[in-house]
Amino acid sequence: MHVLVTGAAGFIGSAISQKLLKNGIDVIGIDNLNSYYDQSLKISRLNNIQDFSKNKKTNFNFFKCDIQDKNSLDSIFKSFSDLSIVIHLAAQAGVRHSIENPHAYFNSNLLGFGNILEVVRENKINNFIFASSSSVYGGNSELPFEENQNVDNPVSLYAATKKSNELMAYSYSHLYKIPTTGLRFFTVYGPWGRPDMAPMIFTKAILENKKIQIFNQGKMRRDFTFIDDITEGIFRCCFKPASYQEKSLGKDLDAPYRIFNIGNGNPINLMDFVNLLEKELNQEAEKVFLNMQKGDVVETWASTLNLQNWIDYKPETEIEKGIKEFVSWYKNYYK
Repeated sequence: MHVLVTGAAGFIGSAISQKLLKNGIDVIGIDNLNSYYDQSLKISRLNNIQDFSKNKKTNFNFFKCDIQDKNSLDSIFKSFSDLSIVIHLAAQAGVRHSIENPHAYFNSNLLGFGNILEVVRENKINNFIFASSSSVYGGNSELPFEENQNVDNPVSLYAATKKSNELMAYSYSHLYKIPTTGLRFFTVYGPWGRPDMAPMIFTKAILENKKIQIFNQGKMRRDFTFIDDITEGIFRCCFKPASYQEKSLGKDLDAPYRIFNIGNGNPINLMDFVNLLEKELNQEAEKVFLNMQKGDVVETWASTLNLQNWIDYKPETEIEKGIKEFVSWYKNYYK
């Protein structure tokens, strides 16, 4: 059996690829290796996967491919007759970047997502898992965030594209009976993380004795979720395809479609996160306190009960343990 992972050179994509290989499952990886952030980090992740694959005697077939290229996707999908699961993680990420460069989000997150839906349909994939985001909750003030809450008011274009993905995926699931699971990720962090996210930005600045920017005067909370917890959740969804249900998102639906939050369920104050980083790095950060940024939200907090009931799993890595592992990797990787 093969599992296809889009965005395989990305943070979560590379981690779930290794998780699958570790469990004896062959992986097909797709990534366009774009320059949104350091390409050498993406290549290092791929090399790490290749080495891991050799050690586990499993196959990792990588294709440099942009999901906007439907012909290339067709060719890849048709090359593997035993492909039955697709984990779609490729996307243009970043809330702030979507304000500066919206066109990239239209191309990747809408056109590219549509192409993936089409090849999933055409190749009769029987388990489609895709990445959504906690950003779809926008400025919702009712906490914790639950899957049946209204998410019609995104405060960033990135969030709007992720909400659009959920709608597009539902329509395909309804029309073509494709078992589809959408996972709303909550602030994923850990080894091999993204350089554009706070843990990497803060750590780099602290070690280089540079100032770190603290938005909303530090009055923010995030549901930080460790990468290993995320990959375990995705892995379990691989073996439990979405099924028909009486209600989803508060409505009666006629589709094998599910949406789940996947977060730690235990948000922490941003300043507590910074303090833990300082403690692990044994170095104090020079802080600059600023007002709230456009497109940002004050707090995220995942209700994880639905996912827990579905796959009998709840992310639970303590933030102290997660930061320790992240800092250890960072120091080793960046010397």
